[in-house]
Amino acid sequence: MELSHSLYVLLLTGVGALVLMTAWLPMLLRKAPLSLPILCVGAGAALFALPALKQFAVHPLEFPLMVERLSELVVIVSLMGAGLKIDRMIGLRSWALTWRLLGIAMPITMLIVACLAWGLTGASAAAALLIAAVLAPTDPVLASDVQVSGPGKGTEDEARFALTSEAGFNDGFAFPFVHLAITLTAATFVAGDLLEWFIRDLLWKTILGAAVGYAIGRGLGYLTFHLPMRANLSRTGDGFVALGATLLAYGVVETLGGFGFLAVFVSALALRNASRDHEYHQRLHGFAEEAERLLMMVLLVLFGGMVAFGGLLASLDWRMLVFVTGVLLVARPAAGLFSLLGSNLPWREQLVISFFGIRGVGSIYYLAFALNHASFADPRRLWAIVGGVVLASILLHGITVTPALRLLDRWQRRRAEISP
Repeated sequence: MELSHSLYVLLLTGVGALVLMTAWLPMLLRKAPLSLPILCVGAGAALFALPALKQFAVHPLEFPLMVERLSELVVIVSLMGAGLKIDRMIGLRSWALTWRLLGIAMPITMLIVACLAWGLTGASAAAALLIAAVLAPTDPVLASDVQVSGPGKGTEDEARFALTSEAGFNDGFAFPFVHLAITLTAATFVAGDLLEWFIRDLLWKTILGAAVGYAIGRGLGYLTFHLPMRANLSRTGDGFVALGATLLAYGVVETLGGFGFLAVFVSALALRNASRDHEYHQRLHGFAEEAERLLMMVLLVLFGGMVAFGGLLASLDWRMLVFVTGVLLVARPAAGLFSLLGSNLPWREQLVISFFGIRGVGSIYYLAFALNHASFADPRRLWAIVGGVVLASILLHGITVTPALRLLDRWQRRRAEISP
């Protein structure tokens, strides 16, 4: 595939238009039953329909490492933004909804999804576990519409907080099960490998990621806010410090052998708590959010091309369509509602939290990672399954998120007015 000068100029023009749309459309769509991800996917399908560009709409298996790296970068930037926007101090009681979603809803979701994958798609045990691990986490990138607005914005109601904090943590907690699926594919697999996985992946890498991420966040918090005024980073006013913190936390923990996704989110929480009322948090979060939107736009435009002309969904059949429906309308909602039993949360908020378990860029990354590190049968079929769920989630949740949250906000205001 050769890129001529005229085609290069056309690409630059298209990218410029999409960047401007990424800045402008969120304001335009604030009250519309549409979302930016839907328009990015649609723009990708339209862009790659041009004869000169159609050749670049390729299947992810043709560029597996590029897909893994780009989706990885989008996720870690999103995790930093999610951590920086949370005002609530972490704790057992104050984060009770988060622990319910992580400790109850996520395992149940994985169990249901694995059973659906095995029963409907004929996946092997390893592939079913992989699909379950890939599709279990709520995506921190595409779930931004249902998250809290930003540091100090005062929009941290229980539903938005629960979805934000869950999306921040569950990417790291899903990774051990991706590794378990990879372990199960080994020809030399023995029962003792399960104990090694439990100690190394489920315990050690998780603890290491959280501990080192916290230490890095605390250290960066001191450098940013508590050094003498002439030396601290907050005086620079540079938002790209957030990107530096993201890459530093991720790189250090991955080098040490821990889970970098978890480290990035924990480091962001620690940095946020270093000086809670400092206005510089707005600048850090603003840059992280802008970088996330730009990277998301690029990935979803490519995803739109893959769907329309790259053959991403060519393997979909009726059983897989039933599976997609089951994941989005049965697995997550049922698991979410069950996990919130006894929480004393109003039923409307329980419905919002349970329904908006959005699947997206994190799922793309996990699948690309697994396929780059192990041999699974029929990888095109796996991509079709996961791609179908991601596309359906973008459409379903993107159309419903604005009216659902407007109704929730209206109900919360009404409840506040009648409360003594």
